[in-house]
Amino acid sequence: MPRNESEIDELRRALLAGGAAVMAVGVVLPLTGCTAQSPPAETAQTTPTPTPTAPRRQTVSTFTTKEGVELYYKDWGSGPVVVLCHGWPLCSDSWESQMIFLADSGFRVIAHDRRGHGRSSQPWDGNDMDHYADDLAQLLDHLDVKDAAVIGFSTGGGEAARYIGRHGTKRVKKAGLISAVPPLMVKTQANPGGLPIEVFDGLRKAQLDNRAQFYKDVPSGPFFGYNRPGAKPSQGTIDFWWLQGMMGGHKNTYDSIKAFSETDFTEDLKKFDVPTLIVHGDDDQIVPIDASARASAKLIKNNKLIVYPGAPHGITDTHKDKLNADLLAFLKS
Repeated sequence: MPRNESEIDELRRALLAGGAAVMAVGVVLPLTGCTAQSPPAETAQTTPTPTPTAPRRQTVSTFTTKEGVELYYKDWGSGPVVVLCHGWPLCSDSWESQMIFLADSGFRVIAHDRRGHGRSSQPWDGNDMDHYADDLAQLLDHLDVKDAAVIGFSTGGGEAARYIGRHGTKRVKKAGLISAVPPLMVKTQANPGGLPIEVFDGLRKAQLDNRAQFYKDVPSGPFFGYNRPGAKPSQGTIDFWWLQGMMGGHKNTYDSIKAFSETDFTEDLKKFDVPTLIVHGDDDQIVPIDASARASAKLIKNNKLIVYPGAPHGITDTHKDKLNADLLAFLKS
């Protein structure tokens, strides 16, 4: 050990000189007097040449329509394409149980947030089925999907129907309507089995009065059938529904009530020329089955109707295992 200041300075200079030498040759030496040695020639390593990899498709992205509306979408997995259209006032997250299952089962699954919903932009105008369908058409053109199964839940069923009605089935191999609103929800002279307009006026009023509370009341009650005797509500499911709804634009989700309730999809359904799966719960309190699924089945030429006894509207969550199995069987058929 150094005993005085002079010895300490001498040691410091030696260490600094040694450090500079180490840095110069790029070899770290222990302070024991060892000398650096080059590795034997037979052990010298070379940097491997990187193996080229194919460009990866983005799994989450955005697309801007011709009108300047930015649509958020997910693109999971690989294989035959499945396109999922979500319900009101939700977003593509509402399909997550089906997306992960189908992607794991060998499908490429695409789901977007409709304009004004979720993470997509919130245009003041154009919150109607024609614009929804045209947005979807532009997205599928952008992704250049072919032979897709286009499947819509609730309001998304209307979007899928109007897409086929306006743009045909050049990119579509199969279709699906899950708890879907077609052919027409509101009661008219031509549709006596529909719901009175006062029902939808009540939805609009509840949204304007207190949207945040309204979006708690719907999933806590009729959407998932939690208002039925013996039901066991899931607070997580309720909160997730509320979160998705509140992500949407106030004006957009308000206008969408008119879009899903007053749009007549009768002529769109008559244009379906691909195999179509229709799934609905017979205790659906949001979209009653007689005026929707059973009526649609009479208009679509090649369809398979599956009824879930006692099931509510939100079967993508409450009956996800059964629905996943039915979707997979249909897609593989």
